[in-house]
Amino acid sequence: MTSVSTLVLSTPADILAAVPYLLGFHPRDSLVVAVFAGGALRVTTRWDLPIDPGALDPLAGLLRRESITTAVLAGYGPAALVTPAIDAASRLLGHAGVEVVEALRADAGRYWSYVCAQAGCCPPEGTRYDAVSGRVAAEAVLHGLVALPDRRSLVRSVEPYGGLARVAMGQATGRVVAETRTLLTAAERPDEVAAAFVAGGRARVRSAIARYGSGERLGDEEAARLGLDLAVVRVRDEAWALIDHREAHVALWRDLTRRLEPRFVAPVASLLAAAAWRGGDCALAGLALERALAADPAYSMANLLCQALRHLIPPDAMRDRMPTPEELDAQMGSPRMSWLVPLLAQLVEEPSVPAG
Repeated sequence: MTSVSTLVLSTPADILAAVPYLLGFHPRDSLVVAVFAGGALRVTTRWDLPIDPGALDPLAGLLRRESITTAVLAGYGPAALVTPAIDAASRLLGHAGVEVVEALRADAGRYWSYVCAQAGCCPPEGTRYDAVSGRVAAEAVLHGLVALPDRRSLVRSVEPYGGLARVAMGQATGRVVAETRTLLTAAERPDEVAAAFVAGGRARVRSAIARYGSGERLGDEEAARLGLDLAVVRVRDEAWALIDHREAHVALWRDLTRRLEPRFVAPVASLLAAAAWRGGDCALAGLALERALAADPAYSMANLLCQALRHLIPPDAMRDRMPTPEELDAQMGSPRMSWLVPLLAQLVEEPSVPAG
């Protein structure tokens, strides 16, 4: 995912035009905080307004961990809603020795600066700005960045497909589940079958990433089969270890998050969260984790990523600790049928197929 740091932001209007591309949507009734270490953007995060007591506390840990030096604040909404939040964030940042280089309130196409008192550039009635068709927005689109109209649009982008697409996917899943159940329960050499299953799953992960990278899409049975593969932790971790800057990862895991039957959603939604977080899209990562935990509240990868997002840990902190596929092989050893127990538990019942 292209970084917004490639954009040149020289005015308050530029900052406000860039924020939607940092978040992935145009915010409303929100406080946005972007923090920098030297000249490098480290984290951009958003809170709904009004802010709950203690909601900003995770910022303190981030400021220490990342040696943050400067910050930019942007509040969206009426002054009565925004000003208390800007004041609270400014106090927290000031106590940590972080310079607030700009603090803005935006509402109804105008902005006001909390750090500028000169009427010549910041009049009392506010300054008009264009967050949609200005230079920064045009450059962001050119770089492949997207800003949806609002948070609800982002929510819809990870919701399950309905209608005939859902019926077809349910039917395809039923066929793949029946085939896989027969394969695994009838195995005379269970560990050999497990080794073949894991090897096939890892190959299918790599193939799927390549296909989405070239603009293709998995068919229903292919998607269902990959969903079953990812119920095996070693296969899921292969997908996790392969996540990099390519948009193919977000495209693939978003598609499967929307298509798979609920019982198979937790791994793919968690992978979507990891890919979005890797690209700096914390909003999409958070929504993907909501889908993962709705499917399986105890899913460990989703809970781990939730903790990382909640404590504002930058993605590279975890990425640097992620083992390579080769290291995973060395750590886990040869595949065994015990690896497939979580999948077998999911094959007990047939997926439900909704009526048209």
